[in-house]
Amino acid sequence: MEKTRFKFDRMEFAGSLGDLGTLIPLSVALMVLNGLSVSAVLLMVALFYLASGLYFRLPVPVQPLKLVSAIAIAFPAKITVSIMAAAGISFGLILLILAATGLIDWLARFFTRPIVRGIQLGLGFILIKKGIVFVLDKSLFIQAAGTVGGVNEWINLAVGLLAFPAVLLLIANRRFPAALVVVAAGMVIGIGFGALKGTPLALGPTPIELQTPGFNDFMTAFVLLVIPQLPLTIGNAVMGTTDACKSLFGSGPATTRATNRAFATSMGWINLAAGAMGAMPMCHGAGGLAAHYRFGARTGGANLMIGTVFLVLALVFGKLGIALLTAIPNSILGVLLIFAGLELAMLIRDVQEKNDLFVACLIAGIGFATTNMGLAFGVGIVVQLLIRWQKIEL
Repeated sequence: MEKTRFKFDRMEFAGSLGDLGTLIPLSVALMVLNGLSVSAVLLMVALFYLASGLYFRLPVPVQPLKLVSAIAIAFPAKITVSIMAAAGISFGLILLILAATGLIDWLARFFTRPIVRGIQLGLGFILIKKGIVFVLDKSLFIQAAGTVGGVNEWINLAVGLLAFPAVLLLIANRRFPAALVVVAAGMVIGIGFGALKGTPLALGPTPIELQTPGFNDFMTAFVLLVIPQLPLTIGNAVMGTTDACKSLFGSGPATTRATNRAFATSMGWINLAAGAMGAMPMCHGAGGLAAHYRFGARTGGANLMIGTVFLVLALVFGKLGIALLTAIPNSILGVLLIFAGLELAMLIRDVQEKNDLFVACLIAGIGFATTNMGLAFGVGIVVQLLIRWQKIEL
């Protein structure tokens, strides 16, 4: 694959939809529960996708910082827009410093192949579990809108049971790409069951306000959001994405720009901008890359197409844009997550040494059981060093 080549076809567009199962639920929850500006969030997602596609020329994903999002969603009264802004600015500065000083490459020495594969395997299992939860959800929509109850409470499950074999049968079909077919069909079903009911048809962006977090906002953000998230960001969003790029696209010209420093820098700048605008903190991620790849994306053209979609949603549709996104049923998002998780988990196949497999599976098990990949990474590092120090043969 030539580094400068972009593709703009059905497979690329289908692949661009592959990571919606991660992006939509978290971003919608942050907009609805934490009060983030709809247009600010969608605009920053759009710009991050467009910039990543143009620079890396690969289907590099755009995702919310998962741990930050989870904590914010769990405590919406405490995690205000100003605190979210402080978290984004803090992450941006830290990542830019790590990239500029080269410390990010020094940290990479601790992320050996079994460590990275263990993180990817654990995240893969977490995505699969989350996907199954979405499929089994009795609500058809993220915001629990539409008709539910009685027979209708089984509609979401029925849609998921139809979508899974459809994706399996169409996964390699270039004429009818799997993700494109199921997302389009799901949106039609969602609208038919009232996803847009009561949504005003007013067009135009929602208000965007520049944020100036105070000292207390930064302190709260650092303790509650930044410290817990940082190990996962470095391990998955930086090292994991770099490794996944090399694993999926090779070590040739196509991945020349896919480096730890480059990913840290791109996330650093976008989080500074997102923080200033009161949008959600964002990252890349090995799971998102696996999702885009699994559903057909092979170039940065996928980013340019999905980035344009989000740009239109942000600037033209405003609040109607979020309603259109939530028209996609829970089970469709769940099926996308399941296949993305499987693609990510299967990267473990190149780990052959028994000791390395032990470390990778240990990290994956701890990460899956606790959903704390930072803890899993720390335990994995200690166990790997102990095995090598004592020359243990498992």
